[in-house]
Amino acid sequence: MATQPPQIDPRQLLEQMMLIRAYEEILIAGSVTGKIPGTCTSVGQEAAAVGVVNALTAADLILTNHRSAGHLLARGADPGRLLAEVMGRSDGYCKGKSGSLHISAKELGVVLTSTIVGAELSLAPGVALSQTMFGRPGIVVCFFGDGAACEGSFHESLNLAALWQLPILYVCENNQWQAFVHRREAMSREHVTDWAASYGIPARTVDGNDVVSVLAAAQAATAQVRESRRPCLLETWTYRSRGHFEPDDQSYVDSAEREAWLARDPIANCRDRLIADGRLDATEAAALVEKIASRIAVAQAFADASPFPAADELTRDVYA
Repeated sequence: MATQPPQIDPRQLLEQMMLIRAYEEILIAGSVTGKIPGTCTSVGQEAAAVGVVNALTAADLILTNHRSAGHLLARGADPGRLLAEVMGRSDGYCKGKSGSLHISAKELGVVLTSTIVGAELSLAPGVALSQTMFGRPGIVVCFFGDGAACEGSFHESLNLAALWQLPILYVCENNQWQAFVHRREAMSREHVTDWAASYGIPARTVDGNDVVSVLAAAQAATAQVRESRRPCLLETWTYRSRGHFEPDDQSYVDSAEREAWLARDPIANCRDRLIADGRLDATEAAALVEKIASRIAVAQAFADASPFPAADELTRDVYA
């Protein structure tokens, strides 16, 4: 098994971001009509997820949070099975029992998705310790938001990782919002990297809306964790352009700030740069839109056709 991921074509990164956006637009539309339960989306943060996940190897493990669709799809999850899971159908990754907020996919190395803010941070040292004790080559990647960085579990996790020298890449997707509260109202510092440095953990902040920059930073960070078997932290500076939980009217959001971030949309920026560099033309861009639309339509049809779990499934796969 290769110890480093292969070089990635930026067009592939663009396609992954477009798939994530199209998938979450289905969730948004469905939450409005009531066809799909309300959920947390990560619209506007696609570059952070795609850039980091593409720096990983198959041996690496992921712990993520309630905005997990981007991480799962970038890792190779089937959008049909993801949608089936959100809709409570038996063909979902967890047989329809997890919804969108607790998906795990062992075959993808996704250990868990947690809706409890900071819970993935609490578990990351234990997962990394098992990797070390069993001599496994994979590192652990823990995704969390700026809100979780204000929880005690963040500091406990970083302290243990530094003390025990654990191979964890902490990825803070600093999207400026903590549920309905802006980061400025809850954080004493501008960047989470300042807190990581206090534990002697190397940390870096990167433009989270530039997928190529995120990929480069994540490749450097994962290489450092692999070589040192010690933790690092990467903060992706991005913006959640949708509300906390769909549907959400975002009446509490500063419209000028939101518009400024929308002008830096990661998908549009990546597409426009590829076109300007001559690596993508208008025809190819249009074909990519059609390709994604077709894939999402297939996913929707698959989820719609998937049955609900039988009554006797209620107590299966449950730990007491």
